[in-house]
Amino acid sequence: MRLALFQPDIPQNLGAAIRLTACVAVPLEVIEPCAFPLTDKTLKRAALDYGDPSHLMLQPSWDAFITDPARLEGRLILFTTRGAQPFHRFAFEPGDTLLFGRESAGVPDAVHDYAQARLLIPLAPGLRSLNVITAASMALGEALRQTDLWPASEPL
Repeated sequence: MRLALFQPDIPQNLGAAIRLTACVAVPLEVIEPCAFPLTDKTLKRAALDYGDPSHLMLQPSWDAFITDPARLEGRLILFTTRGAQPFHRFAFEPGDTLLFGRESAGVPDAVHDYAQARLLIPLAPGLRSLNVITAASMALGEALRQTDLWPASEPL
């Protein structure tokens, strides 16, 4: 299981994604270009002390992302307001990559076409969308629950 962000617009969301994936022991892939400078300094600032480099992979382009050997491990699952199926009715598998688009524009049609599934998160009538990392948290939580991949934690 892994989380992927397509050309993120907001550095704080990237920081939240780094923290989320670190806490649940799931790799994070960031598909560039980002709408902000992606340097070691900005990554460190965005990630606080959660920026374990072993969980973060920067992909220089969409083509690099889709040709990465990790794509052979499972399906590419796109979360989109144009989704065909609610995420909580989908059967996730351990090798799935959960892909979320840009905050401002989602993903282009070519990305939609490449995804093996397009899922949506149902919202109350009249509401447009969730914050991308809020949506990713919900989706990743459900996927980890279904696949029993939650990390073992020590009792407090």
